Amino acid sequence: MRTDSYRVVSTGALALAAALVAGCAGIPTSGPSREEISASAKIDLPGTTALQVVPMSEGVARKLLSQRTTRLFSDLLPEPPLSAIEAGARVGPGDSLEVTVWEAPPATLFGTAGADTRLPVPEQVVSRAGTINVPFAGTVPAAGKTPPEIEEEITKRLRGKANQPQVLVRVLRTVSSSVTVVGDVGASVKLPLGPRSERLLDALSAAGGAKYPVTKMTLQVTRGDTVAALPLDTIIRDPKQNVMLQPGDVITALHEPLSFTAMGATGKNDEVPFEAQGISLAQAMARVGGLQDNRADAQGVFVFRYENPQALDWPRQPVATTPDGKVPVIYTVNLKDPNSFFVMQTFGVQNKDLIYVSNAPLTEIQKFANVVFSIAFPVANTINAVR
Repeated sequence: MRTDSYRVVSTGALALAAALVAGCAGIPTSGPSREEISASAKIDLPGTTALQVVPMSEGVARKLLSQRTTRLFSDLLPEPPLSAIEAGARVGPGDSLEVTVWEAPPATLFGTAGADTRLPVPEQVVSRAGTINVPFAGTVPAAGKTPPEIEEEITKRLRGKANQPQVLVRVLRTVSSSVTVVGDVGASVKLPLGPRSERLLDALSAAGGAKYPVTKMTLQVTRGDTVAALPLDTIIRDPKQNVMLQPGDVITALHEPLSFTAMGATGKNDEVPFEAQGISLAQAMARVGGLQDNRADAQGVFVFRYENPQALDWPRQPVATTPDGKVPVIYTVNLKDPNSFFVMQTFGVQNKDLIYVSNAPLTEIQKFANVVFSIAFPVANTINAVR
């Protein structure tokens, strides 16, 4: 009886051990191994897009960096010439003007003898035709002229009608020469441009400043067909990027929370935000606590990303793309090579990158051994009890 029971238990133990060996691929893991990622890049599965696996090197990092170099405002939005600045001080349709006329004594047109006479003209809004109306001067062209030029025109028209006329023209409100500030600011505003030639940070200040920390903000300037954007902290640190504004500019303050995702054998699996200025792969790895010493495969560090088809000379031809025209790429990093630590300092992390660190092969063996031992010991104890 005991012998038969022993045989039954022994047979069951052997069957269980065989099942464990056959099913070792089902052991829980944090993701694919280095070998599985390399193998998947060589196989085209139905309904999937072929992956490009690119070893990270100094040449690759340099080429990607050259394509992503931010173009500066000082290059795209150069300082306007003096003529353009003067043009910005000229009156346009919709602007409101205050006109005052004086006549020296003896007044012949506006007042009584022996008294200086001042004639305040009601506020004048420059018409679509570009004109204003002044008593005894008639319809006066104003659009495209500076206040002194309008004063001279009115004075000329009053000579012979008034005694030594003097004219003062002051701009009350400017509509034609203004910029618009919108986005993540204290309050959207239409800012008139004065003769002092306001700059980009002046407009941001007039709108109540940025709503979010400087390192999280981007300023975009739209001027005609040109659209340029820079991180706000770059503009603050480099005075050349605080460009002079021109009439019609649209400044948009953007809060763009950039982030990457870390998975696998890293110190922390998380979505990690980073500054608009950008960070390197070395900085990104430091922010997630680096590699786990007891799990990570130092040769199995990967960056998953969608790239533009023109980004690199792809190893797999023809190049397959996703429906939106992007190339799925896996950049591989071997941290056992000391040179890779220099490359990581120049390889920039992009928004929505996924950084994955695979488990070391020994880790999977240990997991399997733990499963086997956790079941084998109770079985062995049962066999001994039956004996």
